[in-house]
Amino acid sequence: MLKQHLQQKLLQKLSPQQIQFIKLLQVPTVALDTRIKEELEENPALEDPSLMIAEEPKSEYDDLNDTPEDHDSGSKEENTDEFNVDDYLQDDNTNDYSTSYNNSDDDEEKKETPIAIESTFFESLQEQLDLVPLSNPDFIIGKQIIGSLDDDGYLRRPITSMIDDLAFSQNVMVEEEDVLEMLKVIQSFDPPGIAARDLQECLTLQLKRKDPNNLTIQKAIEIVEHHLDEFTRKHYDKLERSLGLNSEDLKEIIGEILRLNPKPGDSNQVTTKQLQIIPDFHVSNNDGVLILTLNSKNAPELRVSRSYIDMFDHYDKAATKDKKLKEAVQFVKQKLDSAKWFIDAIKQRQQTLLKTMNAIMQYQYEYLLTGDERKMRPMILKDIADKIDMDISTVSRVANSKYVQTEFGTFLLKSFFSEAIQTESGEEVSNKEVKKILEDCIGSEDKRKPLADEKLTDILKERGYNIARRTVAKYREQMNIPVARLRKEL
Repeated sequence: MLKQHLQQKLLQKLSPQQIQFIKLLQVPTVALDTRIKEELEENPALEDPSLMIAEEPKSEYDDLNDTPEDHDSGSKEENTDEFNVDDYLQDDNTNDYSTSYNNSDDDEEKKETPIAIESTFFESLQEQLDLVPLSNPDFIIGKQIIGSLDDDGYLRRPITSMIDDLAFSQNVMVEEEDVLEMLKVIQSFDPPGIAARDLQECLTLQLKRKDPNNLTIQKAIEIVEHHLDEFTRKHYDKLERSLGLNSEDLKEIIGEILRLNPKPGDSNQVTTKQLQIIPDFHVSNNDGVLILTLNSKNAPELRVSRSYIDMFDHYDKAATKDKKLKEAVQFVKQKLDSAKWFIDAIKQRQQTLLKTMNAIMQYQYEYLLTGDERKMRPMILKDIADKIDMDISTVSRVANSKYVQTEFGTFLLKSFFSEAIQTESGEEVSNKEVKKILEDCIGSEDKRKPLADEKLTDILKERGYNIARRTVAKYREQMNIPVARLRKEL
């Protein structure tokens, strides 16, 4: 049986302006310029004065149709619900949301980035293939092998799959022996180890390019071909017994293997996508006083188009308005609104960035003054959100995508946040301080007898940090430090 009942719900909906601000807030500086250019292209009522080289043309609407008397009479009767043009007027010469920091100048902006002309990894292999005298079928097989390589230089595609591709796509019938023969040719190319089917073959190919009469090379090949598992697990005592070697000889052999390249394709590959970090903030030390400035790229000098304002003014004061004219007024008004909202969102973004970063700087003042991680205070998102009276999600958006440049490096704001750990004396310290101590202990350990997690736990307890072994293991993994056995060296 169906029943009907009334239910009240309290829902909070974001306005289009709020959504626009949120989207702009999480955009990093490196992408902000692109976002602004997109808006400039979409909205003709928005202008960037820095891109305008000529004086603005006189409005074409100044001397059209109606007399001033008509304007006055029409506007009083029909336009009581229209927006005031003054809402869109701005001082073109001043940017009221610019920052004190400006690190750009004309010479810097005009510098052109040189483009390096390099062959890609695959082009280099193709050029080497072109120099080998081959029959047409072998040349086609060679191209198929090169095209089947992964970016790191390995051939992980089954030989049978390549044979099928050659048969169906190029109408070339070959046997497995033909492909394996051409694979040996490709494996003789540079860089050494290319076109290997696994790590073992990759290392073996590189070692066989070296002096075959060298006893160290011979033993290295034997280890890679027959004892690779013991080598990767660092069971050096087993290797010494199996090969009849002493520690010094094994150390030399292992050093030879470690100098090999496990990913030969990466060495010659041109990286097309590079992460470019442009800091959003700069913190400088002025005689013991920290100075915070915002990157000037975060405060572009945008304004509402004067010609669109004149156009709106003209339409607004027209004596009579037919349907087309009303549509024109609505279109212009919509573009003016959009431009104003975007400028306000950029301004609000800048103010939020400065407010958030200033709170972080004050909270971590000692750390930012010295760069000593042991002076970093425990800090969570709520601490900053409460301090600046903003939502935690807003602080999170700033912290997860913004960088600050200091005198000791450029850091993601998120790296300044850490959990609190209580010492035996009851004092709360940042887990970053504990990680720094762990890093120092592991860095100064005897690599022949590296410190196990249990020993690291004891060291921390001796220093007043009562932390469980599993927490030590978690911190070690977060710092990408392997377990003691894998840190062992001869």
